[in-house]
Amino acid sequence: MEKDSDRESVKSLVKRNDNIKLAFVGKVAGDDHPYSWSAILNGYEEGLLAMCPNQVIREYLKAEPRDRFGLPGVRVTHIWCDDAEDANRVAKVSRIPHVAASPEEVIGEVDAVVIPTDLGSEHLERARLFLEAGIPVFLDKPLTISADHLAEFVRWHEEGKHFMSSSCMRYATEYISCRRRLGELGALRVITSMTCRSWERYGIHALEALCTFLPVDGWESVTTTGTEGAMIVHLRHKTNVNGVIAAMDDMDGAFGCVALYGTRSSVHTQFRDSFFAFKAQLADFALYLRSGRASYPFTETIALMKIIIAGTRSLAEGGRMVKLSEITLH
Repeated sequence: MEKDSDRESVKSLVKRNDNIKLAFVGKVAGDDHPYSWSAILNGYEEGLLAMCPNQVIREYLKAEPRDRFGLPGVRVTHIWCDDAEDANRVAKVSRIPHVAASPEEVIGEVDAVVIPTDLGSEHLERARLFLEAGIPVFLDKPLTISADHLAEFVRWHEEGKHFMSSSCMRYATEYISCRRRLGELGALRVITSMTCRSWERYGIHALEALCTFLPVDGWESVTTTGTEGAMIVHLRHKTNVNGVIAAMDDMDGAFGCVALYGTRSSVHTQFRDSFFAFKAQLADFALYLRSGRASYPFTETIALMKIIIAGTRSLAEGGRMVKLSEITLH
């Protein structure tokens, strides 16, 4: 939990009229969140939506009634992308008035920064400029994939710097429905969670989905088998529940599938509503900016990143069971 003094320091960065100006900073290949997230907040130009290269994003944006777009008092006012042409396209599609020539340009112009990239190896350096300038930051999942970088983020948090990171799976309406049915299962024995893409990039989606059902700090060990593009990750929880995550490059059709198996029954679902989850995720960051209090403790983020790191380590060491207590931060 944040200290009251930290809470006030966040609030002081938000305009007294409660309007929040955001800058989106960064874009990497294969990740089009700058289009979708900024459109969710700003709306989009229907005639220009075809400029977004991601068909899935185009389809779920078009499927939503226009009155579901936007959060009261929150606007994306600035954007910078690694490729200037990307920034120009996103700005046109999602009604962002200012395209910055450099990340530094947004300092002093906005209340907070969103880093919508999903390469955890880059997040430390992408965030450094803003955190050291005292600007709150939201980082897309995963926060990091390195123990050394995680240690630096922990140091920043202890110094009172303000940042959040999560997967949208934390907010998925489909998993909320499953949690309401946990009583039907009897004693929970196994949870499975599926994802496409790599463990380092998308494993946090499957992991955070799984961890909405059990306390994150209860996971004790990780064992990984398979190959880099087709990983099977076995987690053991202190309550004797087994978690199994499959992360396979081309398994798009199973993305977001979660199943819970108990002594009496089972529950199955698949993540579908991207718009709802992304909007809830962005709304949670806006609430953090206004209140100074995160909806979940930073210790959860640390535990999740340790599991990601342990999964990679286990595969590299031939499938050895890695205890999370081995992931030390110096």
